[in-house]
Amino acid sequence: MYNFTVIMALVDYIPVILFGMAGWLILKNFYRKASVLSFTLISSGIVSVLSAGFFKATWKLLYAVNICNFEILNKGFLYMQSLGFILAGIGMIMMVSDKKNKVMAAAPAVYSGSMVFIMMMVVGLGMICASLGILAHRAKKDKAIIFFVLAFIISMGMGYAGRLDSTLAWVNWLEQSINIVGQACLLGGTLILFKK
Repeated sequence: MYNFTVIMALVDYIPVILFGMAGWLILKNFYRKASVLSFTLISSGIVSVLSAGFFKATWKLLYAVNICNFEILNKGFLYMQSLGFILAGIGMIMMVSDKKNKVMAAAPAVYSGSMVFIMMMVVGLGMICASLGILAHRAKKDKAIIFFVLAFIISMGMGYAGRLDSTLAWVNWLEQSINIVGQACLLGGTLILFKK
């Protein structure tokens, strides 16, 4: 039995919105600058991460208002988000390492354990933040690098929170707070990076 409130469920949409804004900036600025394959991987990954976050927040909201416990929205979260991060990360690494790009002038096998998916999220997010940091350095916008490093480090705090009992309200608030701050850092870095 989970201890969700309507406010808690609504707050869970905040990091989704922040990631969506950062993702939109990334896609807007890489469109026609990245190769078709890189852009496809990045956009597919971002859409998958966004969908996963939206589904989980919606599950919490449906549960909090006593409509139903649509558990599949929660169970698919880990798989969708981990796949999304790794796809976007691979696309970002491909784009940054492509010498011909014009940027800044310069499905896993089914597995019952969760560790492989958590590692995919960590590696994927790391590749995204590292690629954005490289682009920020190339654009001489090194302040953005601080935000990308913070986004990665703070998001790793979700690993600590994930070890706690997610049926407790304070654990959900902790997870949401960590996620909001991490996504706000990612958005802050992208705003600096893509500021004209």
